[in-house]
Amino acid sequence: MLRWAVILFVIAIFAAVLGFGGAAGLFAEGAEILFIGFIILAVLGLIFGRRFFA
Repeated sequence: MLRWAVILFVIAIFAAVLGFGGAAGLFAEGAEILFIGFIILAVLGLIFGRRFFA
């Protein structure tokens, strides 16, 4: 998920450099949604992850 967020962010930067503002905004928004999803899943994984009971 994080890899897709980075890929969309790079595409957004490339589109913005070429002058495609609308497409850059869409790619940036998609990257933001994926990044937020990654952060939420990472935190939940840390909280509810493996629990070792001795």
